[in-house]
Amino acid sequence: MKVALATWNERISPVFDVARQVLILDVQNNRVVARHEETLPGTELQTQVERLAAIAPHTLICGAISQTLAGLLAAKNIRVIPFTAGAVEEVVAAWLAGALPNPALAMPGCCVQRRRCHGGRAGRRNGREWLCGTVKNNMKK
Repeated sequence: MKVALATWNERISPVFDVARQVLILDVQNNRVVARHEETLPGTELQTQVERLAAIAPHTLICGAISQTLAGLLAAKNIRVIPFTAGAVEEVVAAWLAGALPNPALAMPGCCVQRRRCHGGRAGRRNGREWLCGTVKNNMKK
């Protein structure tokens, strides 16, 4: 099974929509047997999705992600574990242990961090509505 982690400076990238790097892990019997980095275009959402789909991971672990991009990835059968933060190796260890999502590795302010993730609205910031697991863009065009 392949797992992709959006990375930046040895940490989980804070926003997947513009991420440029993913670490690809090949996992067998709950152990990493190979790893390599791939470059993403980080520009247009559809291009980002197509590049990741070509890599064909089962799961993407990332920081914030727009609801639109999360939906496009779901349509490609890529499971998304969003709003994850922390050092890459710490996140890998948590994933291998079956401990994601994890309040200790949640982005600051994320509802997972407060253990009250019920699918309801968690708050608003910069014209975006942050939902449990997704970001809904409500900016007027």
